Amino acid sequence: MSMATDGGATAAAPTDPDFKRPAFLELFFDLVYVFALVTLATLLAENLNWTGLAETLVLLLAFTMIWALTVWAADSVDLAHPAGQGQFIWVAAASLLLTALVGEAYGDRGLLFATTYVVIHLSTTVYYVVVVSSGKPPRRTVRIQFWEGVAGVGWIGGALVGGSGQLAIWGLTVIVEYGAAALGWPVPGIGRSRARDWRLVGARVAERYRQFVIVALGVSIFVTGTTFSMSEYTLERAGALLVVFTTVVLMWRIYIYRAGELLTDAIARSTNPELLTQSAAATHLIMVAGIVGAAVTSQLVVGRPLGETPPSWAAVILGGPALYLVGRGVLDFTVFGRISRSRSAGLVLLACVAPATPVLPPVLVALLAMTVLLLIAAANLVSTRRQPRTPAPPMLG
Repeated sequence: MSMATDGGATAAAPTDPDFKRPAFLELFFDLVYVFALVTLATLLAENLNWTGLAETLVLLLAFTMIWALTVWAADSVDLAHPAGQGQFIWVAAASLLLTALVGEAYGDRGLLFATTYVVIHLSTTVYYVVVVSSGKPPRRTVRIQFWEGVAGVGWIGGALVGGSGQLAIWGLTVIVEYGAAALGWPVPGIGRSRARDWRLVGARVAERYRQFVIVALGVSIFVTGTTFSMSEYTLERAGALLVVFTTVVLMWRIYIYRAGELLTDAIARSTNPELLTQSAAATHLIMVAGIVGAAVTSQLVVGRPLGETPPSWAAVILGGPALYLVGRGVLDFTVFGRISRSRSAGLVLLACVAPATPVLPPVLVALLAMTVLLLIAAANLVSTRRQPRTPAPPMLG
């Protein structure tokens, strides 16, 4: 593989003859998640408090679980065949309905939201049993459906309870889902799923992760442009537009700096590529959550760049980049076996800015957060020119 020398090493196209690039249908599938992330960012901006944050996080984790399982299972499906295409289109359609219900998920349409979510998982299992496995479900499918069945009780039960209890039950349900996934969906009698059970094509899945990050960045740009176009054109809003757009660009630049582009190569070099591929999913989820925070920042700051900065606004403006840097630091560890010092330094700088936010306008807080990312990007560029690195996965490999 060749490496670029422009400061962000880029991986060449995989040379593995068995490598399959993500199908066009998978990119089409992602369009639904553009809508989902835009909707979630808008929901959080309109309910910017601790309850609103918890509600949005639970919904984000629900959508991400569907996306991740669909991506992983795609290695077992022939997307060139109508049967495989039909399943993907069905999940996309059901996810579109799920997104349309988000605004009232904690209200009158909670039961419909929960039922749709459960049906997506159940229908996917039925598809793999009937079409892919010819009536003989692999243990991996049995394990996942067992835990999604348990989770289904929580989703529907929480919707029936409603009120303040709904968020608590759904939050616990999401913890159960992700906890089961982290442990390999253990089921009495058949054990837990191993990384090798997935038959993941690491290069293909790594590319799908990168595409999901690009989708999230695109959502931030969409929200920024939409908010600006719907507001009165002023010099202050134009400045805010420039700040938040530059922030998104810097997030992209920091992502592709070596680890983002070398993830595919790291998986190829790993002695356990399936496990490394799955571990990378968690890091990308954290980064996407941070990028969604940037989308919320765009809506807030471009909408009202001046005036006081409420604590909840400061938490999002600084918290989005901070969460992104945490995920990006873990990705460094996944690929290189160490965390870049610039990530840690960036988190410290963001923490230092926090005490001053009550006396600063939102656009200035966003500018300071952008400056921190700019310093990290500059440090990355200097570091690359001085000491290029190649992937060296840690104990995961």
